[in-house]
Amino acid sequence: MQSLLGSVFGFGPKKELHNLEGRVAVITGGSQGIGYAVARGFVEAKAKVILVNRSWDTGSDAIRGIKKDFGVDAQVEWYHCDLGNLKETREVFMGIREREKRLDLLVLDAGINVNRFALDHDGIDCHFGVNWLGHFYVINLLYPLMRRTSKMPGAPAPRIILESSEAHRMAPSTKFDSIEDINNSNLGPMQLYARSKLAMILGVKYGLLERVIKPNGDNIYAIAVHPGTVNTAMQQQWKEAYPGLIGKVLTNVSLAVSRSPEQGSYSALYAATSPEIEQKGWNGVYLTDPGQLGKESSQASDPQLGAALWHLSEKLVKEKVGEDAFEDWNA
Repeated sequence: MQSLLGSVFGFGPKKELHNLEGRVAVITGGSQGIGYAVARGFVEAKAKVILVNRSWDTGSDAIRGIKKDFGVDAQVEWYHCDLGNLKETREVFMGIREREKRLDLLVLDAGINVNRFALDHDGIDCHFGVNWLGHFYVINLLYPLMRRTSKMPGAPAPRIILESSEAHRMAPSTKFDSIEDINNSNLGPMQLYARSKLAMILGVKYGLLERVIKPNGDNIYAIAVHPGTVNTAMQQQWKEAYPGLIGKVLTNVSLAVSRSPEQGSYSALYAATSPEIEQKGWNGVYLTDPGQLGKESSQASDPQLGAALWHLSEKLVKEKVGEDAFEDWNA
């Protein structure tokens, strides 16, 4: 419905895209849905785009679609990676870091929608493991390259964009203090999803900004965005989360009020390319639409909860990958 109203009457968010010639972008989940729409926007703006996701089938289709619409010379690549497998994540993204000379934009879009409790490859709740923890590790692995890019003469400040959600308001009371807290199988599908989106906002605000960017004086921006309810294949996960009639009803209602994937990409495109971000000093913020600051929930505004999330995230990655898993945030 939002998609139809937007195209006919101009309702909803507006697309804002600025020239990205010579810049390099990495997008997780970039071969489908919102991530694919972001990728198309970046290619349209002349960036080199690297797509990363776990579906073997969609990667080549995405590249074909982009080259068909933007020409065979469009700079787009694809790599396979399951963000629920931290060792594979390390291998893939260290490879990207070693191959690329710069990284200007990192859009973290891959994710699991509302679904039942399940463990990822590393034995961690898959919502938390994929939506937050895998992306947390990706940021760490690529951060040295982004820091180096930020010091290049004339280079705009690199930006890190995480696709969060207004659903973070529905997160259960959590402590982020142990794997037992994370792997609570009594939580419902929406609670699991909402908690992972809460982690994204906390990670941007009290992790990246307060623990890395500010202490090091880095000219790098980290922003969480809300894309809106978007008509993608992920909406079908409602049927898995709530089998039977309820799941079908929730899927149909969600699709009826949803935006198109292109409309869902507008918040990320704005956060990644708009000069207003730097002009207004919007670092560590949460945007609900292009140019619109969101008001986070009380849990998302808790610095102690943010610190607990950061410490637990580092602990879990080291347990799964090894004590030498991390790049020094301060190097």
